[in-house]
Amino acid sequence: MNPVYDAQSFDFSGYRMPAEWEPHEATWLAWPANPETWPEHMEQARQVYAQMIAALSQHETVFVLAQGCEADDSIEAHLSQHPCQRDRIRICHIPYNDSWMRDAGPIFITHPGHAQHPIVAHDFIFNAWGKKYEPYDADDAIPQHALRLLNLPMIQHDFVLEGGSIDVNGQGCVLTTRQCLLNPNRNPTLSQEQIESRLKRYLGVTQVLWLDNGIEGDDTDGHVDDITRFVSPRRIFTVVENNRQDANYEPLLNNAQKLREMRDQDGNPFEVIELPMPDIRVEGPFGRSPASYANFLIANNCVLVPVYSAPNQNEALSLFRDAFPDRQIVPIECSGLVAGLGSIHCVTQQQPKVSSLS
Repeated sequence: MNPVYDAQSFDFSGYRMPAEWEPHEATWLAWPANPETWPEHMEQARQVYAQMIAALSQHETVFVLAQGCEADDSIEAHLSQHPCQRDRIRICHIPYNDSWMRDAGPIFITHPGHAQHPIVAHDFIFNAWGKKYEPYDADDAIPQHALRLLNLPMIQHDFVLEGGSIDVNGQGCVLTTRQCLLNPNRNPTLSQEQIESRLKRYLGVTQVLWLDNGIEGDDTDGHVDDITRFVSPRRIFTVVENNRQDANYEPLLNNAQKLREMRDQDGNPFEVIELPMPDIRVEGPFGRSPASYANFLIANNCVLVPVYSAPNQNEALSLFRDAFPDRQIVPIECSGLVAGLGSIHCVTQQQPKVSSLS
């Protein structure tokens, strides 16, 4: 049995959450199965998943949650259309309500020098972004099943936190938004200072960098992974809206201005690179979809970038190639996926590789 620890008593000294660009052992996903999430785009979402799984399998293990034999058959049929390393793809029968692995899955922290537990994972409370969608009990239990499968230690929390609400540089900084973490539908009894204290302790950071609001159409209350992401310890991509009439123009301008005033864990300014928002409005069954190039995944030797058949996508991809010259940039058309109100980063969760960390 994997050890289970209480967050109040666990010794976090020396642990940290690695940056996404550090080596992965694996990436976790949950095969699209909830018709309420993709009422009109289920097949398109599954096609995107197959492309993601195939691309990732070239470089790391991919764990795919599935709901029974019918899902197994669907996964196999979709993967057969793409070149993939089948021996790196592991289908797991773990219960789940929906496919947002970034938010419901385990969040890993590492301490390579720890003799007993060089890697452990957080089991934060997942409450479906403030109890917006029910049921979510199976999603909340995903870390318990996943870590039992991996036989890794788990830290249980009384704290609500989603993976999409944070982004770390691996050196001591975490990005987040007030719209999400200070929302009373998450941890209503905690002040900003108390939330900061928990983030520092649980993630091994010293600086909490607060932005204000996310983008229109994001039902997660402003997740940072739709707007602003670290691409190296001191370099940040942040999306901007060039159309002054768009609802996203002012919030994103405000975020970019704040970032230029921020300092890292050593007191140095960041290099802030403006990433355009798609210059088309992506609509789905729930209205405007939160289509953003910032919802990318950095994996071993590659970066999966969501695109939306927008005229400016080549401009965005050029910025990715400049930022990641040693990784393959893999654009994936995600208009169907984001119709469910999330994109590539929202549906993936990385498991770091301990032996390569320093």
